[in-house]
Amino acid sequence: MNKIGNAELEALKKYYQGNLKEAEELLKQNYPIQYLIGFVEFYNCKIKVNENVLIPRYETEYLVEKTINLLKNKNMTKGIDLCTGSGAIAIALAKNLNINIDACDISKEALKVAKENALINQVNISFFEKDILKEKIDGKYDFIISNPPYVKEEEYTSAETKYEPSIALYAKDSGLEFYKKILSFSKEILNPNGVIIFEIGDTLNEEIKKIALSIYPKATITIEKDYNNYNRFMFITINE
Repeated sequence: MNKIGNAELEALKKYYQGNLKEAEELLKQNYPIQYLIGFVEFYNCKIKVNENVLIPRYETEYLVEKTINLLKNKNMTKGIDLCTGSGAIAIALAKNLNINIDACDISKEALKVAKENALINQVNISFFEKDILKEKIDGKYDFIISNPPYVKEEEYTSAETKYEPSIALYAKDSGLEFYKKILSFSKEILNPNGVIIFEIGDTLNEEIKKIALSIYPKATITIEKDYNNYNRFMFITINE
């Protein structure tokens, strides 16, 4: 069951439009409190969430922080967020950097939420629907960022994730499906000396690195850990 603190309880009273006892019953069934409240705070942005989008995690906030620090030191003005979901990553980057950013997702429902979040946070982002496993992406970008589905199909996740969209969580090919695809088409859309930024599954780092080096032999690749000391972020700088 989700643990309810005073702040969460007050938020439920303020934002949950149903009966509070009903909300407490849902929480006993591991229903995410973020869905009940209807939003999360993410890197100084208010992000609306519902069952059509994955709930942004603290780890992804850390990815945004690291990305902002990286991009500040590079002359990069155009990026794309693949598998954007709620739009949290793209919105946080747009709000904190002087850049243009596009964002895409396969889900119409997720994109509707993402567009609402862009309006809430007063940022201008070009969202579009795309199945990146099957459809070509047009345009050229200085950087690609993605927190794609990477949970292995047989892998156990927490009880709360059963309420989140499975399409945003699970990936074929032992979790590597989206990384392989993104890296394979990245040369078509990435400008020279661009950067690819991934959130990754902890056990996938060596495999993803091997795939990246097979495509970009001269790339500089760094893997960084999250707050729990898991391998979680990969930064691929294309030295070509």
